[in-house]
Amino acid sequence: MAGFDDMTDVAIVVPTLNEATTLPRLARLLAALDPQPAEVLVVDGGSTDGTAALARSLGLAVIEHDACGRSVQINRGVSEVSSQFVCVLHADTSPPDDMVAVISRTLADRDIALAGFTPLLSGPDKVRWATSFHNWIKTWYAPLIMRPHLFLRGVRLLFGDHAMFFRRADFLAAGGCDPGTPVMEEADLCVKMARFGRVRLVNRVILTSDRRVAAWGEWKANWIYFTVGIRWALGVRARLGDSYPHVR
Repeated sequence: MAGFDDMTDVAIVVPTLNEATTLPRLARLLAALDPQPAEVLVVDGGSTDGTAALARSLGLAVIEHDACGRSVQINRGVSEVSSQFVCVLHADTSPPDDMVAVISRTLADRDIALAGFTPLLSGPDKVRWATSFHNWIKTWYAPLIMRPHLFLRGVRLLFGDHAMFFRRADFLAAGGCDPGTPVMEEADLCVKMARFGRVRLVNRVILTSDRRVAAWGEWKANWIYFTVGIRWALGVRARLGDSYPHVR
């Protein structure tokens, strides 16, 4: 088990693509974390809005990867950091002040291979309660329906908004994220990490931007989430990314 001396041995990896509008707020929130993580690394996938330069000006370490895509950017970030625990945090997500302590306490349990926070989607004008509820309940119903053998072993399906975290050694042993998966790479990782233990949804809220829901509309957004998930589960993954357009 990780002890008190290991509590800050956490790296936060932030994959980015054209996130210049979100980075200043994220940098302020990261600076407020108590305790502070051992490492914060931004892995940029070829932004055209000055994201990489802005991140450096905010005091963040940056790697400019030669290809975009969350899978390859996450893999690069995990390979570059050295901390025993890694959290993948999206630039539009607001972490709680004690995020590092929550990660350390959770992964002190060796039976847990991977975990994530409970996301609450919100924007400047409203909280997306319906979509947040759907995001919560699908972490349960998706594996129950599509991977019941894993569900019974304590595996839940988590996604990017959950700010998922894990042991670096387990991630590398599992082969990391599938570089050929344009979306649903987090769900793939949950399945791969099941060999090391349970995949858990932590009962702690993390705020994440509702920008996709705001752009698509609530009904359309949830329909996209549902259909993309079904296609992934059934192995129909050709052109899956076309159904999940970028929103910035």
